[in-house]
Amino acid sequence: MALTKKQLEAFEKQLMDWKAELEIGQSENVHAMHEQELTAFPDPTDQASMETDRNFDLRIKDRERKLIRKIDQALDRIRDGEFGECESCGGDISIKRLQARPVTTLCIECKTLQEQEERTRLT
Repeated sequence: MALTKKQLEAFEKQLMDWKAELEIGQSENVHAMHEQELTAFPDPTDQASMETDRNFDLRIKDRERKLIRKIDQALDRIRDGEFGECESCGGDISIKRLQARPVTTLCIECKTLQEQEERTRLT
C-alpha cells in the first residue's frame, strides 16, 4: 500500500509546520535563558530553583532538537520515496501509525519486537 501523492504532501506539510513550531520555540528559549543568566539571585534557594528549572528546560530542548533531526530525516524519506516503508522489514507502515507518529521508521510489528527485545535486555 503505497501512499498517494496527496497523502505525502499532507505529511510533508504537517512535518514542516511541526518543525517550524519547534524551531521558534528553540529560539525563544535561548533568548529567555540568556535573560535568566543576567538575573542575579542573592538567595541560594532561589538560585538553586532557577538552575533546576534551567536544567529541566535544557533537557526538553535537547529532546526537541532530536525531534527536529527526526523530522528532517522523515522529510528526506518523503523526497527519496521511502516514507512509509519500515526500515527493518521493508513492509508498509500503516497510515494510522504514520498519522500518530509521522517520524516513525518502523511498522508496528517491528516496533513491538524491538520493545520486547529491549525489555528482555533490561531484565
